[in-house]
Amino acid sequence: MVVIRLARGGAKARPFFNIVVADKRTRRDGRFIERIGFYNPIATASEESIRIAQDRLTYWKSVGAQTSPTVDRLVAEAAKKAV
Repeated sequence: MVVIRLARGGAKARPFFNIVVADKRTRRDGRFIERIGFYNPIATASEESIRIAQDRLTYWKSVGAQTSPTVDRLVAEAAKKAV
């Protein structure tokens, strides 16, 4: 199964997450199919904290990819900021 989830990057105490499309069986930070966005939880007010390619998200959901609960929450948050 294909899932849309977060892959952690960054340094110790400075997390940065990529939103990736990956096979469910791969490791959290391992191989992925496509990177469709990012999430920076410690971004300041002047920096962008989240970016998601909505067209790619829609495509992957249409072909059966499942999203993690955290990614669902981030997508809703990004949609609220866009309006």
